[in-house]
Amino acid sequence: MTTKENFPVTAGSVIVPFGHVIGNEKWRGSEIAQRLQGKVRLIFEDGLGLVDFHLSNRTCILYVSEADLVAGDEFKRRLVRFRNASSLGGIVIVEKTQISDQYFLAVQKLVVLELGMVLLPVANQGEAAQLITQLVREQSKDHNSNPFLRKQCSQLAEPSVFRTVQQIPGVGKTKALLLLQHFGSIHRLCNASVKELEPVVGQTVAQQIYAFLCS
Repeated sequence: MTTKENFPVTAGSVIVPFGHVIGNEKWRGSEIAQRLQGKVRLIFEDGLGLVDFHLSNRTCILYVSEADLVAGDEFKRRLVRFRNASSLGGIVIVEKTQISDQYFLAVQKLVVLELGMVLLPVANQGEAAQLITQLVREQSKDHNSNPFLRKQCSQLAEPSVFRTVQQIPGVGKTKALLLLQHFGSIHRLCNASVKELEPVVGQTVAQQIYAFLCS
């Protein structure tokens, strides 16, 4: 799904209640929208521009489909325009399939190394819907201390960082993203105390992370 060049970059003025997601009108009737229905409160609007889904904390989802990857460089221009013109935190969800796998490393380099955004690979729209649902539920638990509310998005030093954090005992995709958004770098994460980790992932996982990183 492509976005016209004359679309605005983002819907930064949109205020989204916690537990809600505002979706770009172009996604109405799609599989991802159908999977989100009943899991989160989904509202469609025309004014999101380059953004596909606007979460409740000034964090946006930009979705790159298999078709986008195969079609050429239009999606790259879209991501660059968003990064250059927006102060919002952008999470890029990319469909990694047998067909699109050959393009994935180049996309990973662009998103993570050059643009400093978070990249999350999914197999299909159904998996993407599950991921968005997890993100919304995590941030709705305690929005006062939620790391997504921090204005500064994480700047990942290398593509392997996110995968490394995911491998820590008790940490999956969602908690890895929360940790990197909260601490901003693997260096700060490695030097965090249990007390600093607890507000992000809870006491048990915080202890597991501390033991893993300090061993």
